[in-house]
Amino acid sequence: MATYVRLRYLLQTTDPVHIGTGGYRLGRVDNAIVRDPGTRLPKIPGTSLHGAIRAYAAYLYGTPAAAGQKHDAVEKPDENPICYTFGYIKKQKANDSNEGEEVMAYSGVVNIFDAHILLFPVYSMVGPIWVSTAQRLKEAGFSVNLSGSSLSQEGVFLTWERKNPLNLGWLMLPSAGRVEINAPEVWSSEPWNVVKDRLALVSDALFSQIVNSNLEVRTSVSIDPETGAAEEGALFTYEAIPRATFLTMEAIIDDYRGNFPKDDSKKWSSPADVLTAGLCLIEWLGVGGMGTRGFGRIALVGRPKEQNFETLQSQYHEQLTR
Repeated sequence: MATYVRLRYLLQTTDPVHIGTGGYRLGRVDNAIVRDPGTRLPKIPGTSLHGAIRAYAAYLYGTPAAAGQKHDAVEKPDENPICYTFGYIKKQKANDSNEGEEVMAYSGVVNIFDAHILLFPVYSMVGPIWVSTAQRLKEAGFSVNLSGSSLSQEGVFLTWERKNPLNLGWLMLPSAGRVEINAPEVWSSEPWNVVKDRLALVSDALFSQIVNSNLEVRTSVSIDPETGAAEEGALFTYEAIPRATFLTMEAIIDDYRGNFPKDDSKKWSSPADVLTAGLCLIEWLGVGGMGTRGFGRIALVGRPKEQNFETLQSQYHEQLTR
């Protein structure tokens, strides 16, 4: 029986991150970023993360050919941790020359999902505040203890005592009480310790408004190489998830093959090691667009939370039999 493992990562943007929708539009900005269709909240798609993580892991291992869609240049893909983790397709000559080519193909053993905003930085009269919702924090494994019964549509719960209203960007909200928030042990270090006393909880309805009203918006222009001045009609604007935003990302390890190629030189003993290694390099090389303009770097915070499917299944069974 296959063993499924869920890994939940906590990430922090160290630069603005722009994952574009692939076109221009009329509105607040020319180049918009990808959003969740239901909440209209920006996110980092799993497809963007998957491509970057695979490419960076391949560079670290020294086989860049393992990062592409075709892997004919990889001599022994079954012995390559990158191909094993993310899958591969390779054409080779059949044993019988009359049969032409045969295709070797295996799907990957890791599923990478979208990264969603957990804590969003907003300017206020008392300095930067990180805004979230109780539901988002609980789903990520944080403990949330409200002094009141529930979040109101207008009020804001803070991790410090304050009776006066507080602005979150342009929006002024009354203080609804105090909240105590504790992070899981694997994340309870820097930079969590820096922001834990500057958190604000709002309702889900307000959270989307606050996030979309406080995204970073930049303006760029193409330069005419002959004149050295701005090219006429080449001005455009684009938005990005701002620096110091915290996100959560999940990955499922489904090692159905159960024969991971060990490599002592890289100290990778499982597909999870390959995934984490590629994810760590995003802090250096970034993900998404505008990478040459200072965009895209994301840092890994602490270690991933790991949950085994068998353990989760037994917990569900206990709840059903109570």
